[in-house]
Amino acid sequence: MIGKHRRELSVAAAYLILLTLLAIASPGFYRGEVWRALAVRNASVLVAAVGMTLVILCRQIDISVGSQAGICAVVAGLLAKQGLPMPVVGLGTLLAGAGMGAINGALVALLGLPSIVVTLATLFIGRESLRYAREGQFVRGLPADFQWFGAGQSAGRWALVAIAGAVFVAFAWGMRYLSAGRSIYATGSDPEAARLAGVRPRRVVFSVFVAMGALAGLAALLDVVQFPAVDPKTGTGLEMQVIAAVVVGGAAVSGGRGTMIGTLIGALLLGTINPALVHLGARAEWEKAIQGAIILLAVASDGLHRRGR
Repeated sequence: MIGKHRRELSVAAAYLILLTLLAIASPGFYRGEVWRALAVRNASVLVAAVGMTLVILCRQIDISVGSQAGICAVVAGLLAKQGLPMPVVGLGTLLAGAGMGAINGALVALLGLPSIVVTLATLFIGRESLRYAREGQFVRGLPADFQWFGAGQSAGRWALVAIAGAVFVAFAWGMRYLSAGRSIYATGSDPEAARLAGVRPRRVVFSVFVAMGALAGLAALLDVVQFPAVDPKTGTGLEMQVIAAVVVGGAAVSGGRGTMIGTLIGALLLGTINPALVHLGARAEWEKAIQGAIILLAVASDGLHRRGR
């Protein structure tokens, strides 16, 4: 068991060390408000990271997540501005994300194009199209029931965390107990062997990109309901956050290996760095450098592990 989950356990140990250092150097970090803000801030990141886990397990990558989230955020704002009820707004936002994911999936799975090239192209197309359409203007004049789902800030915060937790639990359970989850692992490990075993790798790859798009839409919705207006720049840099969380959490970039638990630990570790730096009196600008160093160590560790095997 220890050997099978070595990466997840090592990341969990690193996170515990960080928390111990904070307990010694800055006990104020353990105030309830800090942890509530941390959970709310990273709820959308966790949702998108769940989708990215599926993609990376299939030996693919999606770097268009940020532009998908930006477009979905604007879609959510425009739908809400039309007076539609929030369930309809949420459904429309998820469908918009799923549609963009389907475009990526079709180009990768059906045409056989490299996912990094496809999603790099759709990243720029989506972001520049949004910039042209909105010209940097926020979506304003939203109804009262849009912000915090109309439940108020206190209850709305818990709603965001609960939604993210439910998504995580559902996908973690599905990856372990459903045939669809085993098909994803099989496709990422060896597509040809999976095909001979009765799995359809192209269908699996297409499906994970659609799921990634839908979850990017949900992540965008969880982000924008925290504010009275929708920023068209929502999602900028989200792709790096979620890829980092998945890779640091132990998912192999070569596909076929990784867990949702590892993704959760990776998201917690990377999401805690910024507030930890603030409480330790360090400059927040070091956050990206530290995250980069952690990612580099994770990738190097994975490479050394594969060489050892």
